[in-house]
Amino acid sequence: MIKREKYLKKMRGFYEQDLIKVITGIRRSGKSTLLKQIMSELRDSGIEDNRIIYINFEDINMKFIKTDMDLNAYIKRKIKTEEKYYLFFDEIQNVVDWEKAINSFKATKNVSIFVTGSNSNLLSGELATLLAGRYVSFKIQPFSFKEVCELKGLQDRSQIEQAFEEYMKWGGMPQRFYFQEELETKNYLMDLYDSIVIKDIVSRYKVKDVELLNKVLEYLMATPAQQFSVKNIVNYLKSENRNCSNETLYNYLSYITNSFIMNKAKRYDIKGKRVLSTNDKYYLTDLGLGQVKSSQKAKGKGSILENIVYNELIDRGYEVFVGKSNRSEIDFIATYFEEKIYVQVAYILTDELVIEREFGAYKGIEDNYPKYVLTMDKFDFSQNGIIHKNVMDWLLEE
Repeated sequence: MIKREKYLKKMRGFYEQDLIKVITGIRRSGKSTLLKQIMSELRDSGIEDNRIIYINFEDINMKFIKTDMDLNAYIKRKIKTEEKYYLFFDEIQNVVDWEKAINSFKATKNVSIFVTGSNSNLLSGELATLLAGRYVSFKIQPFSFKEVCELKGLQDRSQIEQAFEEYMKWGGMPQRFYFQEELETKNYLMDLYDSIVIKDIVSRYKVKDVELLNKVLEYLMATPAQQFSVKNIVNYLKSENRNCSNETLYNYLSYITNSFIMNKAKRYDIKGKRVLSTNDKYYLTDLGLGQVKSSQKAKGKGSILENIVYNELIDRGYEVFVGKSNRSEIDFIATYFEEKIYVQVAYILTDELVIEREFGAYKGIEDNYPKYVLTMDKFDFSQNGIIHKNVMDWLLEE
């Protein structure tokens, strides 16, 4: 497995700090591997093994640690000197009131603490107020396309293009690259989907109608990058002979995004400079999960590309919105502190009408922030200060 340098370099400056390092991300996206890579770097720096304590709370051997008091008692037995210890807690949401134990360790012991979790609400509960201002968080994504090329050692353009077609279909979950056969990949991703639904949604939120939850998920997975409409999804459920109240639907949407299986992009009014409360878009965190669970017609390649670009922007640290102007929609407005870029995504610029649609979306936006059109085209159609790039080239940039 490759070293996930882009995350490690963000975290190295915090190894010795007393801020709690919180790593979140979808199940099996590589959080445990990242912890082990951090532990390896600490050992290489001279930290003895006995001062590095790692617990995976999904390991059956650790099931006796159920509450904060259990965790506190276990760690107290492990810490035997006044030297600094490094505590690694994997999938810590499985421990009841875990924040209390973490807060106690931070206040009373000489420790550096790292925790992971598969839920975006890991630090949003009432107990998390104990840790307010005392942690720094990092979100881990499945492999980017650049990481896939690094993993496979690809340099030849034809191999890169073949790998991209595969990536569009099966996504970037790290463990899926262990499998050579398509059936094995599909079975692995189906098992992962079931694990996320059961462990991170159904069990956590006590969902009673699992079939209805799956129907909602299947609809969203079949229509990534489409503006969300309550009416459309309710009509779809009715066609499946299922009824769903608006309250239940919005609860399910919250559970789905909290589990990281999908992300929500809100719309931003460019002229009014405000976030809008309607017509959000939902994007798959990993396209492979949509491939194995969507029972509807195949998604268009333009929507798949848009989903990949969204994930890449998130991975590069941007906050991402869907843009609304007077003339049209802008696929993405991505901001990072004072930096801002606009991005349009299309599969191919097939004719003048498509070129006008994609480049013309920027008419009326008169600021000087970079504006991009990303497609699969091999020719450069840049014009009027708008930058056109091949999407694979953009994904492989440093």
